[in-house]
Amino acid sequence: MEQKIVLYIEDNYHNRRIVRKVLSSRGYTVIEAEDGHKGLEMVRELKPPLLLLDIGLPGMDGMEIVARIKEDEELRETWVIALTASAMRGDRERFLDAGCDDYLSKPIQVMELIKKVDSFYKRVV
Repeated sequence: MEQKIVLYIEDNYHNRRIVRKVLSSRGYTVIEAEDGHKGLEMVRELKPPLLLLDIGLPGMDGMEIVARIKEDEELRETWVIALTASAMRGDRERFLDAGCDDYLSKPIQVMELIKKVDSFYKRVV
């Protein structure tokens, strides 16, 4: 069986730990970056099929990262799920308009996260 890889760019250790535990227990390999610059570097190097992306990152925010991914011909097929505390009216649409393929608000709802990630991998398998 092919490895199911998820890159998670998130500056909060506790959020990374929760996502890693949840997804690892479901057979996913979770690779982590804790800031925007390192995260974008990892996207370019690893070309992961799925990226969970915090929007409020130090150095380079998630909106800039998704813009750079979607303008890069080699990376634009990367599926990006914004995973952010921004849950105001219109935020979902703003993130989708910016190039994210989906959106989840924090605090993380475990079953919703699993459903989104499983759904992505069912599409590509």
